[in-house]
Amino acid sequence: MTLSPSYIGRFAPSPTGPLHAGSLVAALASWLDARAHGGQWLVRIEDIDPPRCQPGADTRILAQLHALGLVPDAPPVWQSQRGDRYQQALDRLVERGLAYPCGCTRRDIEAAVAAQQPGRPRHSELVYPGTCRHGLHGQATRAWRVRTTELPAGVSPATLADEAPHIGSDASGHWTVAWLDRRLGDLRQDLTQDVGDFVLRRADGLWAYQLAVVVDDGEQAITHIVRGGDLTDNTPRQLWLQRLLGLPHPAYLHVPLVLDAQGEKLSKQHGAPAIDTGTPAACRQALDDAARALSLPPASAANGIAPALAHWVAAWGRQYINHPKIA
Repeated sequence: MTLSPSYIGRFAPSPTGPLHAGSLVAALASWLDARAHGGQWLVRIEDIDPPRCQPGADTRILAQLHALGLVPDAPPVWQSQRGDRYQQALDRLVERGLAYPCGCTRRDIEAAVAAQQPGRPRHSELVYPGTCRHGLHGQATRAWRVRTTELPAGVSPATLADEAPHIGSDASGHWTVAWLDRRLGDLRQDLTQDVGDFVLRRADGLWAYQLAVVVDDGEQAITHIVRGGDLTDNTPRQLWLQRLLGLPHPAYLHVPLVLDAQGEKLSKQHGAPAIDTGTPAACRQALDDAARALSLPPASAANGIAPALAHWVAAWGRQYINHPKIA
């Protein structure tokens, strides 16, 4: 099979446990999209948060994917081995005045936000108020943040007519990111108001997901990202960082989440059971369930894993490539 160099996709699980039904949906969707495009499919282990990682989960995930017929086209990459790349990216942003040190604790941020917004609901999302944007005021550096309030000289916002995604500011100085999701359609977020200056390196010294994923997608030349819908609101932050670092913007498609009996996202943190890949029949059942969650037509029960996957590749191509579906 000849793979197209114009398409590189990836599946990037966190090794906080083995694959479960929800993560398999994301894995299958990203693999199908790559195969339907005739492209490459990579696996990246996102293990930059060691306290949350489960020993041996990375190798178990890779074994599960192999048993399910979802085999990457190159050796996997581990984020824990790439800290020097993230430091280089942070250094570039700092040198250009795009990132700055922050000395605030969470309690400091809560107090500052409460003073600025007395009527704010207690448990609503905290948006950093910019306390350290113009200096630490005698505090020690705890974390590093990226600016979302302005684009300094040398970084030009694109216009919708010139380049997608569109990043533009309004009269209040807020920066809005607008982009097209291949399933959800046109989306936008006021990054300044809804997110604020977000963290690139945490107070505990660990790298933030947003910076790591953007650096890795750029270095791996990822052109298409297919992932779970819970990551949709991460996209504007990643598009912003891509623009600041001069990296290309991948195309995005966010698939529906698998929910538990209480209507909550199925997750390892909430005890989602591991996918059974002990027998071909169990693997086929897991794939059937994942395909059903993606609204793909059933494959013949008489066929094995490979013919079923080929059936779903063709169906995916009809749904998202030949006749792109915006739902």
